[in-house]
Amino acid sequence: MSKRRLFIVAALVILGAAAGYAYWSRMQSDGGGGYVTDTVSRGNIKSVVTATGTLNPVTSVQVGTYVSGPIRAIFADYNSPVTKGQLVAKIDPAPFQVKVAEAEANLSNARAQVEKARADLTLKKLTFERNRELLAKNLIAQNDLDTAKSNYDQAVAQLALDQAGVQQAEASRDEASINLAYTDITSPVDGVVVSRNVDVGQTVAASFQTPTLFLIAKDLTKMQVDANVSESDIGEVRTPQTVAFSVDAYPGREFHGTVKQVRNAPLNVNNVVTYDVVIAVDNPDMALKPGMTATVTITTAERSDVVRIPVRALRFNPDRKPEAQDETPAAHPTTKKRAPAVWVMQPDGTPRKVEVQLGVTSDQYAELTSDGVHEGDELAVAFQKRQARATTQQTSPLAGGGHRFR
Repeated sequence: MSKRRLFIVAALVILGAAAGYAYWSRMQSDGGGGYVTDTVSRGNIKSVVTATGTLNPVTSVQVGTYVSGPIRAIFADYNSPVTKGQLVAKIDPAPFQVKVAEAEANLSNARAQVEKARADLTLKKLTFERNRELLAKNLIAQNDLDTAKSNYDQAVAQLALDQAGVQQAEASRDEASINLAYTDITSPVDGVVVSRNVDVGQTVAASFQTPTLFLIAKDLTKMQVDANVSESDIGEVRTPQTVAFSVDAYPGREFHGTVKQVRNAPLNVNNVVTYDVVIAVDNPDMALKPGMTATVTITTAERSDVVRIPVRALRFNPDRKPEAQDETPAAHPTTKKRAPAVWVMQPDGTPRKVEVQLGVTSDQYAELTSDGVHEGDELAVAFQKRQARATTQQTSPLAGGGHRFR
């Protein structure tokens, strides 16, 4: 009986030690067994999409030249206000004036040819009619009449040919005049000169493509931000959502605008797909300038005075290890998506799982649209860290404390 009792006692000791070790391991893995909690509250929620973009004029016109030649004069500079039709630059017109004079001379020559052909036609017509009368009196042969008829027909055709030559010469004259007019570079719109790319004496060549001489913004009091929004966020962006943005030039100042257009053309840079979102911005004080980089925050949804739960409560799961609590779903792309749930603290200090339905979500809070969780409930959001027994470790000889023996 004594041996049997000893065996039972030993078994109980072993089981107790195992249970104690398991409890100690559990306490070590969950950081101490307690929970950090947060309260279900009532307030406002704003869902936003962030992006970066560039400020640009709403309408900007590149002013170029159709003809080639050296720049003779410039009448507008950076930031110069210009009106539609105003002369902003002049290309040396001398070669084009020569072309116009040559075209005028060719036109005069063509008109003289017409007069000559018309006089020759008159003579050929009289000869043909005279020979027809003579043939009727049998005074000439039929061959003479046929020759006169052929000469008359050729004179008619020559007159038509010379008249066409006049039209061709007029077209050449008009082309030379237009090219001469193109030496005057004028502004096509009312606006402000943003950039000037030429200087006096510089030769511009318009052989293959039109060179840009000026960039004119139509109205700098109306600007737009071209924001590059990620493909994962573009589905939430619509017109006319409100936008707040900032620029490095004015720290602490917030500018506002509205979404004007969501363009469907994708922009693929290094396998990163973004979409251009055009944001309309008023710029009455001309503080914003073209080319500035804007940090954009687009408000996609907003709720006021709603019951909200902290987002980190949705990520917490007491059955998972502490180091895995903050893992995002992207880290497990093959994991089946589960319904969102939170862990409500009970009076006995244990959490109870409750599945919830959510509305608008921000980076800190999520709108609660289902029952089961109420305002004021405490939700478990993390394991409570156990403080290390620093005092014991410092005084223990095994921890490196105590007296040193020589």
